[in-house]
Amino acid sequence: MDRVRKIINAGHAYEKGYYGEEIGVAVLDTGIYPHPDFGHRIACFQDYVRGRVSPYDDNGHGTHIAGIIGGDGGASGGTYMGLAPRCHFIVMKILDHKGNGNTEHVVQAIDWLVQYRKAYQVRIVNISIGMVLHAQSRERARLLQAVEYAWDNDLAVVAAAGNNGPSENSITVPGICRKVITVGCFDDTREQIGRAPLKPYYSGQGPTDHCIVKPELVLPGTNVTSCAPYPAMYAQKSGTSMAAPMVSGAIALLLSKYPQFSPADVKLRLYQRRVDLGLPLSKQGWGMVDIGRLL
Repeated sequence: MDRVRKIINAGHAYEKGYYGEEIGVAVLDTGIYPHPDFGHRIACFQDYVRGRVSPYDDNGHGTHIAGIIGGDGGASGGTYMGLAPRCHFIVMKILDHKGNGNTEHVVQAIDWLVQYRKAYQVRIVNISIGMVLHAQSRERARLLQAVEYAWDNDLAVVAAAGNNGPSENSITVPGICRKVITVGCFDDTREQIGRAPLKPYYSGQGPTDHCIVKPELVLPGTNVTSCAPYPAMYAQKSGTSMAAPMVSGAIALLLSKYPQFSPADVKLRLYQRRVDLGLPLSKQGWGMVDIGRLL
């Protein structure tokens, strides 16, 4: 994360005093381990898999995502600090220990978030999961309807592009939704993957089958070090799952400065202030986030 913060110019936000205070970020994933880097900022935990009350993560994926969004880096002396280290988390455990889940749990979680968004100051929903395009059309439609419902109820939804690239139309669901902000990776080259268990140019690419430009944004996502459940404390992971929470964290910083922004305002601002990387449109969409420019 120390490397990533420099690439996307996160230091500008901290110099101006923006850390994501009072911004609630919902993480729909495998749960969250109560890592010291999260302090007392796990505001709510809902378990749709086993019905447990206390936060836990029997996979590690969700904890890694949350660390990228807003771990404070305390256990690493600040090295692995996330992007919005004073935001708070509303965690929806919708995936089991293998990372598998079902559409019904996603729909239930989003319904809950819409109902309680004001009570928990939820502004952002991070969905670093994806359903393959050939999944049943009814399931796809329900998932897309759910994320649109969240967006239409003032929640900025950020979705991963998936790791099925590099062919066109390889964005996973719900990343194909025209409203949400879909995030891919630009550092998915053979040279940068190294030992990561992914094929080169894994990041999902557009356009969608409805000719929508996707992803909107690309960020670093390969070999990212972030929070992990005990005893590891930190771990390195790769994928568009790691890139999406960087956008969620960036939005939390943006909303610290402009709390009145709607999801549409956020998306327009991301478009206006992006950095063109000179890659094909189907690969990079608009380009990369630069937090200095964004704020």
